[in-house]
Amino acid sequence: MGLKSIQYRPQGTCCGLMNVVIDGDKIYDVEFIGGCPGNLMGIRHMVKGMPVQEVIEKFQGITCGAKKTSCPDQLAQCLIELTKQSNNGILK
Repeated sequence: MGLKSIQYRPQGTCCGLMNVVIDGDKIYDVEFIGGCPGNLMGIRHMVKGMPVQEVIEKFQGITCGAKKTSCPDQLAQCLIELTKQSNNGILK
């Protein structure tokens, strides 16, 4: 199917930028710029090879302290956006 990628600017988190690459319906790689390095490295290693929909289901709605979102939630939002773009034929 080929690799598809997106650069995503999260809202309401310490992470300033996410670079996400998927291969078909699985996460190929995720890079986080800014944020909590150890936690985000853990998330990166955890999600590699996981189905996109599974990551969305597990991470969507997670909050961080008093914030209404989190880096995992923003990753889910990014994947939702990437899925929408892929389904509309924007990313090939």
